[in-house]
Amino acid sequence: MSKAKLSKEEKELLDAVESGKFESTLTEARRNELEAVATNTFRKDKRINIRLSNRDLIAVQSRASEEGIPYQTLVSSIIHKYVSGSLRDIAANKKRQGDA
Repeated sequence: MSKAKLSKEEKELLDAVESGKFESTLTEARRNELEAVATNTFRKDKRINIRLSNRDLIAVQSRASEEGIPYQTLVSSIIHKYVSGSLRDIAANKKRQGDA
């Protein structure tokens, strides 16, 4: 496994944590705020119904099985990644570049 390249600041932080010299400045109020944000981020409180072709559903179920996760979790992850901007439609981007 290759070791990640760390900046000087990251190396100093890692050294401090590993040597036991790191002291967190996180306040209890900020910790509670971050925990609430994390909880709300991962809460699945809405339900949707969609229609898919049988072929697409089988493909999604197959991919989910390969990953060892339920297919609904995979679909939810795909949607989350798309709306957060970390999943992009490569074919659409190529088409747009070809138009320019």
